[in-house]
Amino acid sequence: MEPAARRSNADVSAPSSRNLAWVIVWVGLGLALGLWVAATQGRNAATEYYGAYLLEESLSVDNIFVFIMIFSELHVPAEYQRRVLWFGVVGALVFRALAIGAGISLIERVQWIIYPFAALILFAAWRLLFGGERERKVVQEACDVCGTWIARIIRVTPVLKGHAFWRREGGRMAATPLLVALVVIETSDIVFALDSIPAVLAVTRNPLIVYSSNVMAMLGLRSLYFVLSDAVYRMRYLRGGIAAILVFTASKMLANEWVQVSAGVSVAIIAVVLLSTIAASLWQKGTPAPAQS
Repeated sequence: MEPAARRSNADVSAPSSRNLAWVIVWVGLGLALGLWVAATQGRNAATEYYGAYLLEESLSVDNIFVFIMIFSELHVPAEYQRRVLWFGVVGALVFRALAIGAGISLIERVQWIIYPFAALILFAAWRLLFGGERERKVVQEACDVCGTWIARIIRVTPVLKGHAFWRREGGRMAATPLLVALVVIETSDIVFALDSIPAVLAVTRNPLIVYSSNVMAMLGLRSLYFVLSDAVYRMRYLRGGIAAILVFTASKMLANEWVQVSAGVSVAIIAVVLLSTIAASLWQKGTPAPAQS
């Protein structure tokens, strides 16, 4: 699977200066929003925002793995992927606004809901560590179903028509593989939201901070995908680091009644774990292979 994903994204794997510039712009805006939160809601709220934003950015890396598999399985050329991701991000922002509102409302009304939320976060950590093959299978099954369950709702054609989601065949409109990719991406984001939203609610219950951190991470995700689509496979410890962050977040949620962990400490722990795993991955990549006897 890995080489196939790389081959199908050959044009994307070499990060262009434009994509890198957009990543810098979105990260800069995300950090700047934290300064606005500090000015309007105080220092503690800003610390919570940075913790939530850093957590969302970390979890967005997992989205990139799945995007690569979806585009590879559906054979979507690199030049058409940007439009699919744009619509995917817009749809995700709408869904997450509804999910965040529902999640905060549940926590306020049903206190014990934090335990199922913590279980979801721990399951997400397990999936990152041990669910790679299962994740590939789910995406492949979704793509195999393109001619069955999706076709039961709308007509599907395997033929692309530029950037269009629809094309006319035999006098009837049919969905192109771009629309199929968009449907799979949107449904996949529902699964990601079940992981990320409970994790962010463990950092803060402020709806503005929760949603704004999601928005800033999602808006930069498209450019980040084109920069990191190949590099994520070389970061061999990155998924383990993200899993460790999720375990810490779930533990914090479960132990909140007895142990109070400040937002500042949470930010520091998330940053240290994330940077350490990236550094370890880069060091491992640069370590010479042992001599063969």
